[in-house]
Amino acid sequence: MILKPGKVEADPGERALWGDLMSLGLTFPLCIALGFFLGRWIGGWFGRPTIGQWAGLAWGICAAFWELYKVNRRMTRRDAEELRRLEEGKGPDGRG
Repeated sequence: MILKPGKVEADPGERALWGDLMSLGLTFPLCIALGFFLGRWIGGWFGRPTIGQWAGLAWGICAAFWELYKVNRRMTRRDAEELRRLEEGKGPDGRG
């Protein structure tokens, strides 16, 4: 059974972690697909849709990896704070 009576609610930090990870699952394909198709569309304006699609694809891949970098920084910061709290003897919720 997924929901058990008396179960402690999930830590807000854990929810934020899952949100970050799920957003990556959407961000990667969206950035790449949008970059590809927007590049092709804009390249078509200039009569070079193939060059535009490759430039857009590169831009989309860079945008996706930039988002991965930002999520990685947030997760690293969150892990460092949790490690510091555990070393101080406090629980994951910040209480002793």
